[in-house]
Amino acid sequence: MPLANKTSIYRSSSLICALVAILLPGITASQETTQTAAIEEIVVEATRLSTPLARVPAAVSIVGQDEIQLGRQQLGLDEALNRVPGLFMQNRYNFAQDLRISIRGFGARAAFGIRGVKILVDGIPETLPDGTGQVDNIDLGATKQIEVIRGPSSSLYGNASGGVISITSEDGPQTPYVSARFAAGAYNFQKLQVKAGGQTERLNYFVSASDSQIDGYRVFSQAENTQLSGRFNFELGGDANFLAVVNITDQPLSNDPGGVNSAQAASDPRSARSRNITYDTGEILDQTRVGLIYTTPIGDGGELSARSYFVWRDFKNKLPQFPVADSVNLERFFAGGGINYTRTGSLLGMPNRLIVGFDTDDQDDDRRRFINNKGTLGALTFDQDESFVARGVFLQNELTLSDQIQLTFGVRFDQIEYSVRDRFLSDGNDSGLREMDDISPMLGILYSLSPELSLYGTLSTAFETPSTTDFANPSGGGGFNPALDPQAATNYEIGIRGSLNEQHYYEAALYNVAVNDELVPFEIDGRDFFQNAGSSNRTGLELSLISNLTDRIRTSLSYTHGSFEFDDFRVLSFDKDGTKTIDDDYSGNTIPGTVKHLLFGEINYTHPAGWFGTLDLMYVGEQFANNSNSVRVPPYTVANLRMGLERTVGSTLFSPFIGINNLFNESYNNNIRLNAYGSRYFEPAPELNIYAGVSVTFDL
Repeated sequence: MPLANKTSIYRSSSLICALVAILLPGITASQETTQTAAIEEIVVEATRLSTPLARVPAAVSIVGQDEIQLGRQQLGLDEALNRVPGLFMQNRYNFAQDLRISIRGFGARAAFGIRGVKILVDGIPETLPDGTGQVDNIDLGATKQIEVIRGPSSSLYGNASGGVISITSEDGPQTPYVSARFAAGAYNFQKLQVKAGGQTERLNYFVSASDSQIDGYRVFSQAENTQLSGRFNFELGGDANFLAVVNITDQPLSNDPGGVNSAQAASDPRSARSRNITYDTGEILDQTRVGLIYTTPIGDGGELSARSYFVWRDFKNKLPQFPVADSVNLERFFAGGGINYTRTGSLLGMPNRLIVGFDTDDQDDDRRRFINNKGTLGALTFDQDESFVARGVFLQNELTLSDQIQLTFGVRFDQIEYSVRDRFLSDGNDSGLREMDDISPMLGILYSLSPELSLYGTLSTAFETPSTTDFANPSGGGGFNPALDPQAATNYEIGIRGSLNEQHYYEAALYNVAVNDELVPFEIDGRDFFQNAGSSNRTGLELSLISNLTDRIRTSLSYTHGSFEFDDFRVLSFDKDGTKTIDDDYSGNTIPGTVKHLLFGEINYTHPAGWFGTLDLMYVGEQFANNSNSVRVPPYTVANLRMGLERTVGSTLFSPFIGINNLFNESYNNNIRLNAYGSRYFEPAPELNIYAGVSVTFDL
């Protein structure tokens, strides 16, 4: 890092520390705050029927605003979601690749972006109709709550729903406010955020603007991101509401340092792949998302909800592929909507809740590829229009058979059409059409032994189509791979959740997931393609315990044990022209990118005077980098510490904070590139690094 950048960081940190020293003697707490011993009842919205967590027959985790924002650096979702059992995330520090998120193995295959996991923001899908998702336009500093459904959920959300992450933005409080937050740290990290919100007679409003930049730990890993978000909830009278959400993201710089081999990772972990630098690899994106949701009561016990959304995304990505590097230019528009009807009443004299609905999603990609002449665009080599259309109808019913027993059942039918119109005809016409459909049932039963203890069992399903990128044809040219089919999964699960003395909350889930036609990546000369494995099996145990030991000390502990294996996987290998050369058998091997053991622990201390401190630790067991399991990635343990203070003076809240990432300076890889060409599997993670900041909130 240049000396000037280091000096800037040290100066920023010194200013923050000086500000803390000045404020502390003169500020007194407006009131003592204590941590409630009892664990409050939480309502889950991601299941489409608003249900208390204790009554949900599925594995669901809730993460609150303090875990997401308080004292955080706010670089990636994994900062807050590492505590969720069954969830494994990598790649926080490569902003050109996005997070790799996997839930029970779904999503582990992603070469970039998010696969197999449905992402929702304020009820609007962030996941494309083709199953591809990204979180580069989610502002963590404006996020209030995250719900995670840990298991197949296609009966609710259709394609690519091996799990669900539902993100809810902040809304405005009763008292209007303005808040400013600045943070700075190692590797020239800086982030400035300003947000405001409030409530009028009919309107609840919240707006946020943020600007961040970081040079990154590794060479050629710089990133910049600017966001503007808004959430506006209009009360229309008669319990009717109209919600409008908007997000604008400008990410003009996201360099990709690439993967390196084990020798380079060990000798020079901060280095980049030389070819990535030569060909100026990375991405540029510009996205605008608008979502509209209208809800109104209908009749006795009924409610109608209608939603629509529109997303414009321009994306450019320079790639270092060998022997010919290229660049992808993508102009994307996707839009959709749906209608849900919910009714609360009775069935056969028993309490009953029913939801029926319809979803429609349309994605249109104008995709071009150009030769990458060492960072400069050359001749056009690929030009096609890709259309992905998805339609789905669903029903879910929740019947209370008795005070102790609740039965939930649901089903969804999805119809998907993928078409390609080839505009680059010099190498032949690769236009074509693929149609796919699927029926996704689920059945769940919940037995409440007492108000503090419940058992559940669930049978749920998921299907996942290849994305527009996955459909790339390994034989060369455009069009799509005619041999590639969707994967299908069936999940069998039993679980228990409860509380002890209103101080300890515990949860355990045991599952088995059988997957047919699993989508698996492979490389030809540095470019990712996909094929179907015969079948795979996933068996796991997820445990979590949250304890309020005192009114000041709170602990969280979660553990995941998973066995993720190919049952039947005889894979084709290809040479550079797409011709089959050999037939490998990986049956019985571990699915690369999955982890057998995950352990998370956290202890949080909150003082009545406003001090807080949190120490967390994450153990990640070994994983494999390739299908043959010949490359083993060793386990690692990473600890983080964050501390701060919240003090109120009059109507102003001051909150300085400081954090240390990788507290014990562990050497590990932040991301593993699966089945990477040339053994370039590794992306080393930063060593011990520090950030600090301060937020100031004014009530108006």
